[in-house]
Amino acid sequence: MQCANKKKLEIMLKDMLSVSGKPGLFKLISKGKNMFIVESLIDGMRIPVYSRDKVVSLGDITMFTNGGDARLSQILQSIKQKENGEEIPFSHSITSDELRAYFAQILPDFDRERVYPSDIKKVMSWYNLLVKSGFTDFEEEPAPADENENSERKENKEEDKIKEEE
Repeated sequence: MQCANKKKLEIMLKDMLSVSGKPGLFKLISKGKNMFIVESLIDGMRIPVYSRDKVVSLGDITMFTNGGDARLSQILQSIKQKENGEEIPFSHSITSDELRAYFAQILPDFDRERVYPSDIKKVMSWYNLLVKSGFTDFEEEPAPADENENSERKENKEEDKIKEEE
């Protein structure tokens, strides 16, 4: 069951796209030879997106923190917990300091020099758009313990094998 939820989240985030120069988010409908057909979450309109357009999957987006990078799914889940699954009540005329103060509640160790207010505003608007469209399952399930143990056992066996060969 946990694997199914994680797979569902990965599919949801991989199928949600941001297209440079176009407002909002888009859901991937189909792939062609040199293009994608996407559907806008704002108005439901389907449009072609060509290979020359800059397209980014939400599953590939991370934000800078002082200790590394934070996945967008973690950030969206934190926002969901803070807002109890509701939309974020914010005005588009919100100040940079107010944006940073809000985001510090969501991701306390975000890198204040490399994460710009426009990035924060974009994440907040994406969250609202996803919630409005009914996409609210952002929580990543941890890998089952059995898989972790198996991979550790394999690594240990490989290390032992290398030591034996030496």
